Amino acid sequence: MTAYTLSPWNLSDLLKDPNGAEVSTLLARMEENTRQIETVRPQLSESLDSQVFNQLLDCEAAIVHDANRLLGYGALWFSGNTQDPEALAFNGKYRQMLTDLQNRTLFFGLWWKEISESAAQRLMAGAPESVRYSLHHQRLFKPFTLAEKIEQVINIKDSNGSSALTTIYSMLTNAYKFTLEVDGERKELTREGLSPYIQGDSAELREAAYRELYRVYAEDGAVLAQIYTHLVRDYYQENIKLRGHQHPLGVRNLANDLPDAVIDTLLEVIRQNTPVFRRWFELKARLLGVETLRRYDLYAPLRKSDKTFEYDTAVQNVLQAFDEFSPRIAKLAQRVFDEQHVDSEVRAGKRGGAFCMSLFPEGTPYVLLNYTGKARSVATLAHELGHAIHAMLASQHSIFTFHSALPLAETASTFSEMLLTDMLLQNETDATVRRDLIASLLDDAYATIQRQAFFVLFERQAHQMIRDGASVGELNAAYLANLREQFGESILVNDEFQWEWVSIPHIYNSPFYCYAYAFGQLLVFALYQQYKQLGKAQFEPKLVQILSAGGSASPLEILDAAGIDIRPASFWQGAFDFLSQQLDLLVMGSQTA
Repeated sequence: MTAYTLSPWNLSDLLKDPNGAEVSTLLARMEENTRQIETVRPQLSESLDSQVFNQLLDCEAAIVHDANRLLGYGALWFSGNTQDPEALAFNGKYRQMLTDLQNRTLFFGLWWKEISESAAQRLMAGAPESVRYSLHHQRLFKPFTLAEKIEQVINIKDSNGSSALTTIYSMLTNAYKFTLEVDGERKELTREGLSPYIQGDSAELREAAYRELYRVYAEDGAVLAQIYTHLVRDYYQENIKLRGHQHPLGVRNLANDLPDAVIDTLLEVIRQNTPVFRRWFELKARLLGVETLRRYDLYAPLRKSDKTFEYDTAVQNVLQAFDEFSPRIAKLAQRVFDEQHVDSEVRAGKRGGAFCMSLFPEGTPYVLLNYTGKARSVATLAHELGHAIHAMLASQHSIFTFHSALPLAETASTFSEMLLTDMLLQNETDATVRRDLIASLLDDAYATIQRQAFFVLFERQAHQMIRDGASVGELNAAYLANLREQFGESILVNDEFQWEWVSIPHIYNSPFYCYAYAFGQLLVFALYQQYKQLGKAQFEPKLVQILSAGGSASPLEILDAAGIDIRPASFWQGAFDFLSQQLDLLVMGSQTA
């Protein structure tokens, strides 16, 4: 049996040497494909031959493939060590170079958006099926597309403006060190190293860890808030003032090809169901033997435990959970390890958190973890492998359509976590441990649903406040009010949590991204209930159908094809009903324990 050890990833599948001949080959090939597109510019018209159009698509796909290899390598290198000046220089150099190439072929995408619907339908009918949805999706942006020179300036501006600001944010925050006294010893920790104490069984260490976390962020709070302010102003000027979108959230909804009404309904149902989580926090306080939870205690375990999971054990457990559901899915996950595409170590300078990066359909995705041995790290492993599985199941699609839209991108990852939890529950006979597993599910549900949705509600408010000239103090006050709306009287929120928002990378890097987590978790709860009703044999093909679609259709079309209608509020409410049932089970268990 394979023994899995903590290790960095191997990026040689992308590039053997960042200064080697491969890079020159990639650049030369991208230049040649760019020139081929440029030569066809005089022929572009409503009557363009379908064969010529398809050749242009082939050239464009080849450019994207090579660019993803180059920029993907740079991003992964930088994530492994955000303090490496060579990684930073590599990223800056080739991002600028690829922006220049992109601007030279920009005319093709603009022409495609501008031609008549009849001409577009003719060309799409003759294009490979694997690219048709991408072509359709591009034309959704027709009303918001600007003249070629303006689009070129925006590309240059983003490369040296918003992208540079998010890089600076990442460099600053990933260099932070946190000092915590543990058993009389002062420890210097990364943010990931601090996390086990934030979620640990010592109330004093939880408080100290949180205070230290936000003390450090607060020291740069004005700078981090200023970075965010400029990103928001840039976002507004480009997307609302220049492009003509009606509201900031609508930009993300269009990119996800989801109607505004669906996301408004999702956020409103979550907002209306704050009592479900408040009820959980009140029960958790009783189980912990305290009158009221403090915000420091949000993720406190129900019982003292020093239990950790060796990395090898964690990987074996996750692969077993996958295999019991679907050997095919387990085999795909195994491939990520076989090709050494996992960076699992905790290291100074390494990017915090976790992610999965899929660069092209035929490639094995890369997974970044900061594995601490705690139960949360095991769940994160299952989550990120779920993302990898999703991409590999969709590998039959083109480079334009194998990535799913963001809301569906969380389906495989959250379902994978549910498989792991379900396996652990089935194998556990100790009522106390089972109680802890359900409690962990509810903690995770809060973190994935309500917490993420309220980030988006704060973003929506902050974007308006910044346009109105809000100060850092006013943004902090708005964030505290956001927390207190979530928790009501069920949790005491201390003032240092006013700085939590500047510690959330997603609101800097990907505005309004976070509703995808809530969407995905609630969707998975609905799917998981179907799994329990239908059984593995009937349900697995349905899940594989959804995942294999990748981004080859809109989320509504993919889910409609699987018999799932997400439009009514009742769909989302059904997921909260499932959560309420889990809470009822926990209440009953606590009364009989």
